[in-house]
Amino acid sequence: MVPFLRILGIETSCDETAAAVVERDAEGHSRILSDVVLSQLDEHSAYGGVVPEIAARAHVEALDELIEAALKRANVSLADVDAIAATSGPGLIGGLLVGLMTGKAIAKAAGKPLYAVNHLEGHALTARLTDGLSFPYLMLLVSGGHTQLILVRGVGDYERWGTTIDDALGEAFDKTAKLLGLPYPGGPAVERMARDGNAGRFDFPRPLVGETRLDFSFSGLKTAVRQAAQEIAPLSDQDVADICASFQRAISRTLKDRIGRGLQRFKAELPATGGTPALVVAGGVAANLELRATLQGLCDKNGFRFIAPPLSLCTDNAVMIAWAGLERMAIGIAPDPLDVQPRSRWPLDANAERLIGFGKRGAKA
Repeated sequence: MVPFLRILGIETSCDETAAAVVERDAEGHSRILSDVVLSQLDEHSAYGGVVPEIAARAHVEALDELIEAALKRANVSLADVDAIAATSGPGLIGGLLVGLMTGKAIAKAAGKPLYAVNHLEGHALTARLTDGLSFPYLMLLVSGGHTQLILVRGVGDYERWGTTIDDALGEAFDKTAKLLGLPYPGGPAVERMARDGNAGRFDFPRPLVGETRLDFSFSGLKTAVRQAAQEIAPLSDQDVADICASFQRAISRTLKDRIGRGLQRFKAELPATGGTPALVVAGGVAANLELRATLQGLCDKNGFRFIAPPLSLCTDNAVMIAWAGLERMAIGIAPDPLDVQPRSRWPLDANAERLIGFGKRGAKA
């Protein structure tokens, strides 16, 4: 039987500095003892996006205190944890260096094993922490740096079914917001404006809809938004709201087609998995209520369970990193050596064709 385990997790892959303590009992039940996240939003908002050098410096300044706070809130010391888990990629190399080197130093000083965690694996396994989900299941990862549909067969066993061939969905939201003069981060700003907009005013394209492959494309949609904005400039607030609503509807209809095909493929290829199949959504864009409603309706129609972890566990956080370390530790995967290096690119499916969405360098996952 797997023993009781407790891990300190560290996350610094982009613009959130985070530390957490998570434990797992012998039956696989989990408990989050602490979850500390420091956002760098104010540092980057003036630039309309994440500045890697600023992000790395902010991680250096904050990480030690956040780790101390995470241990204090969990009411444990380093002696009480069984291992250290730190994000090792993909992401901004400067931030990854800060977190991984800190994890190495703590592991060495405290005599604890180190798990260098793939940030995307953290997202992929979060639903097992929050919902006790069994393998296999589908995951839609939608963030600033990734848009991927992944079959999750087990810990360390992933098959990429679809990815973006150009922009990630979160990037498309951010660039559309910037084009329309909306604040950073763009996703929430576009969603707010869309609430008061006419989604039928602009007929924006639905890229790749109808194609049998499960990839995504958002560059053409972004171009169509720019052209529409230029044609009616100067833009009123209502113009901006209508563009946002129409853009969001195009995204929703695109996902409905792409993910719908993925659900059908899952049922065709894995008919005997037992129980109700599941679609998990993760990443910052998973906070969008219209997209969630679209995916929920799609799952209801196809007999799937729809799982969206709490928003705090969809965006970058150290809980998922600690949990991924616990999952690996629980099945006997050996810890990583202290000379393990960070990887700005690190695909979950090492056998997948190399496309932009395969693991975009410097991208936020």
